[in-house]
Amino acid sequence: MSAGIAYYERMMLQEEYVPARTYEEKVRINRILMVDEAIRAGTYPSITKLAKKAEVHTRTIERDIEYLRGMYQAPIEYNRQKGGYYYTEPNFFIKSIVLTEGELFSVALFDRLLGQYRNTPLEKTLRQIFQKIVRSMPDRVTVDTGPLGSYVSIISDHQSKIDADVFERLFSALRVKQTITFDYRPLQKTTYMRRTVDPYHAICQRGNWYFIGHCHDKNEPRMFSFSRIRKVTITNRHFDIPQDFRPGDYFDKAMGVFASARIPYTVELLIDREIATFALERTWHDSQTVEQQEDGSVYVKFTTTQIPEVLRWVLGQGHSVRVLGPAALTGMVKDEVEKVRGMYEKI
Repeated sequence: MSAGIAYYERMMLQEEYVPARTYEEKVRINRILMVDEAIRAGTYPSITKLAKKAEVHTRTIERDIEYLRGMYQAPIEYNRQKGGYYYTEPNFFIKSIVLTEGELFSVALFDRLLGQYRNTPLEKTLRQIFQKIVRSMPDRVTVDTGPLGSYVSIISDHQSKIDADVFERLFSALRVKQTITFDYRPLQKTTYMRRTVDPYHAICQRGNWYFIGHCHDKNEPRMFSFSRIRKVTITNRHFDIPQDFRPGDYFDKAMGVFASARIPYTVELLIDREIATFALERTWHDSQTVEQQEDGSVYVKFTTTQIPEVLRWVLGQGHSVRVLGPAALTGMVKDEVEKVRGMYEKI
């Protein structure tokens, strides 16, 4: 079976099983669960009664019972005196997670995707959840992610390492709304500074974690990176989040997080035709306008507060992208170009 998933075994059916359409499969799953429930109720249901209740042919119910015996090793027997079926093991029940082959493939793929959280405290928790899902499946279903390696590769964004104790303390403080103190090293500094903050809201951007909180030292909301924090102490001081606080004012889901930028800018880009296909197929922003020009180039327009993130992307594209606006972004690009030129003039 694909992805090493042993699921739709050919069983004991007289005809080859072909995966059904999604709706039909859901109907079949619900019918099988109904059969199981009726048998467990101890009413000794007959094939005829089950077929009438499910509004299907008796042969369909016979196949469902064979499916239960084969897939779940259900101890189903027929009682001639009662004229119906029962479980020889009173405590038997089927686990009601019944997945299609495609869904099981997704479960297997999820295990590989967890690699994106390597070196973060979330990895252990997510793997424990994944194992619980796998253990809840029937005994004859196995999820083997090994074969995926031959045809599936997952490239993750770089993630800064976060101390597990820092991660847990920050989320504990967020949950109970308690003020924290910690040592923080800003991006432009080489030393740590002590900070006292009321944590309001956590953000995960491409695997990297940040939180917004009221900084007592600066007396304003600030953005802090989990990876630059150490020695967190949760104080006994509780706080209330201001009613006018809106997390979305401090970041842009489409562009990301940078410092505490809040001023909205209308960005206009002209993207060279050599990467026109990329520009046309990408969703830049909910507010975007994307138009292909007669010469093949692509005009892109959207509004964001995260100008530094746009700057990083524009510089990474070199001559393929030209900034048309705003003037602030154009100036930032020119400044960076001059700095880079200065670095290489002496070589």
